[in-house]
Amino acid sequence: MDAIDPSTHWEGVYRDKAVDEVSWFQADATPSLALVDALGLPLDTSVVDVGAGASPFLAALGHRGLQDLNAVDVSSSALSALAGDAAATGVEVTCTTSDVRHWEPGRTFGLWHDRAVLHFLVDEDDRSAYLATMHRAVPDGAVILGTFAPDGPAQCSGLDVRRYGPDELAALLTGFDVVEARRETHTTPWGAAQPFTWVAARRS
Repeated sequence: MDAIDPSTHWEGVYRDKAVDEVSWFQADATPSLALVDALGLPLDTSVVDVGAGASPFLAALGHRGLQDLNAVDVSSSALSALAGDAAATGVEVTCTTSDVRHWEPGRTFGLWHDRAVLHFLVDEDDRSAYLATMHRAVPDGAVILGTFAPDGPAQCSGLDVRRYGPDELAALLTGFDVVEARRETHTTPWGAAQPFTWVAARRS
């Protein structure tokens, strides 16, 4: 990602395409919500969705009764869309524009959720920075990670990705116990199939 400024790249994506035209668009966040259920998180859990984009995930949690909902993304345009859509349904989301590799949380959370940020970090230093931020942000809680599976796309939005199986994701989660791993096939707005690997894990 260092060859291309992430903020410039993703702002361009959300400027040039409608929210429901990007490949990762979900009308709902069913895989993520299923893993929230698997973790059995209480309603007072604080949640941070990193690389949130304009995802409906946090709004869906708000409708379940969770209130401490936070989004981090390099694209302020994406976050504006997320916050606006959530507010229109009565859900408040706190948004922070930042690159997760360099973000200083300033607080801790009960759940770290990432659908499709980690797989863009093909450089070892970038992955290490990401994981360091995650460990600071979630010292006692849980994580949900979703990445392209080994047979998923090798690129997304013009960027190379690193694909993961469940064991590879689990190996990154030092100090966590995996509660559930699953495979999902996401269908893009134009009908292409994208296999994902998901893991939900809790602090040991």
